Amino acid sequence: MDGLTDWMHDAGPLLTLAIIILAGVSCGAITRRIGLPAVTGQILAGVVMGQAGFQFFDEQALHDLQPLTHLALGLIAVTVGAHLNLGRLRNAGRRLSLLLLFESTVTPLVVFAVTGFIYGGPPTLAWLLGAVSIATAPATIVAVVREARAKGVFVKTLIAAVALNNMACIVIFEVARALATTWWGSPEGPRGGGFAEAGFELALAAGIGGFVAIAMDQFARWAVLPHRVATGAVLALIFTSGLATSLGVSSLLACLVLGVVQTNVARTRSHVVDSVFADFEPTILAIFFTLAGLHLETTHLAATGAIGLAYFGARFAGKILSANWAMRLAGATQRVRRNLGLALVPQAGVAVGLVIVIQGDPAYADISGLFSAIVLSVVTVNEIIGPILTRYALNRSGESGQDRLRLIDFLQEENIRTGFRAKDKSEAIPALVDLLVRSHGLAGTDRQALLESVLEREAQASTCLGGGLAVPHGILPEGYPMLGVMALSREGLDFETPDGRPVHCVVLLGTAPEERDRHLQVLATLARTIGIDPAFQEQLFNAASAAHAWEILHGEDSEDFNYFLEGNP
Repeated sequence: MDGLTDWMHDAGPLLTLAIIILAGVSCGAITRRIGLPAVTGQILAGVVMGQAGFQFFDEQALHDLQPLTHLALGLIAVTVGAHLNLGRLRNAGRRLSLLLLFESTVTPLVVFAVTGFIYGGPPTLAWLLGAVSIATAPATIVAVVREARAKGVFVKTLIAAVALNNMACIVIFEVARALATTWWGSPEGPRGGGFAEAGFELALAAGIGGFVAIAMDQFARWAVLPHRVATGAVLALIFTSGLATSLGVSSLLACLVLGVVQTNVARTRSHVVDSVFADFEPTILAIFFTLAGLHLETTHLAATGAIGLAYFGARFAGKILSANWAMRLAGATQRVRRNLGLALVPQAGVAVGLVIVIQGDPAYADISGLFSAIVLSVVTVNEIIGPILTRYALNRSGESGQDRLRLIDFLQEENIRTGFRAKDKSEAIPALVDLLVRSHGLAGTDRQALLESVLEREAQASTCLGGGLAVPHGILPEGYPMLGVMALSREGLDFETPDGRPVHCVVLLGTAPEERDRHLQVLATLARTIGIDPAFQEQLFNAASAAHAWEILHGEDSEDFNYFLEGNP
């Protein structure tokens, strides 16, 4: 074994990288075969080879690979930020705002109270631990969700929540540092201008990400060719992370903002996130998690004692309480309420980055050692058990394996409106056309032409089918997939119908000429289920929210009619 270790120490950076990729991918595949997330296997592979195991690689070898770690963190941050699409999150606003409020208050206050009581010293340590506790590991969440092929309201809430709590963690941590040095001082004495300095650094990081996103959008319009767009996307990622690091501000926040701006302002999200990075992201993530395991040390666990255990327990409890209380107040579905807290347990990237910040700040020399030991030891535990808990939450939510095209997959939460009101079809149809354009991102289409095609079809024959269902439809330009929106009215809309019943459900379909066959399939399915099934009508017409309606349309019980399409295994 000593000979193997010596040989590993002499390996160059490229051979070291090859060994890390091979070990990470192999162990990830093994853990997947036994029902555990690949992330757990990759971290354990790093632990066995690293500081806590056989110490195959020396510190210099790992240091040489540090740029890859920064690249992976930047890629993860851009991916998570891209999920903060305000159009898609329109119906999730109440859930996310309440969750952000509770995660930014309840979790850090629980950690502050518990660790402060056990520590018994100046409150600076407990204050900083409370701030760090907010963050959830975005890399772990993204990796486990993709591996589980999960999709739905729960996944949408989870990923958006991770992006928001990482932003909140960075902001609150900087504020906590400013308060700690202003209120309680430091070995060097209180520092002035803490808030102004923290605010400037946060604004600069956000400005870098926003500026690069807009510049990337302009470049993509000029480049056109896919290989040029790919080059520009990689350059944007590396430039954002590198510039933020060189200026001493949060590269993670800068990359998060890069993703947020691209998905909401620019038109290049599909180029940058879904296409350009999709092919090499699994390899980058395997490297990242294996390297994370290589850096973990079991000595941290022994150094922290009771306060480390208290921090782990308090953060775990804070996450569960925050998610449960927020989702109850938001009226979220039971699947989201029961599982969200468990899925938010993983912690790594931001927490480790903030440890490095404290280690480099002489104002915290008296507590940086203990702070680092506590956070890193809990990160070690959370990154091993956290992915397992996240996978369990995804399975229990019923959304694992749902990332496949289904017959009415175009009806997601953001495409559904409950409590819809209209005095007649002439008022309802324009409102639904606007919802279709807005929720599906059709700003570049001719809204008036789409509206006229719906009205023309309606003038030929009423699309009120009876049973409380109406299905108006219009024509989209060639090349568009089939799209649709749903409006639900518990009281009913007073439209002229063949059976004299009020309309409780209106589904507006937009169909390109080449999607005619699928249009007929969808129309028949809607008529067969919503139109004539009393039990289904009772559930759908009385859905408390768009999320509840989505679960009725996409849950396990709906697979008989909302089936997976062929060619999407």
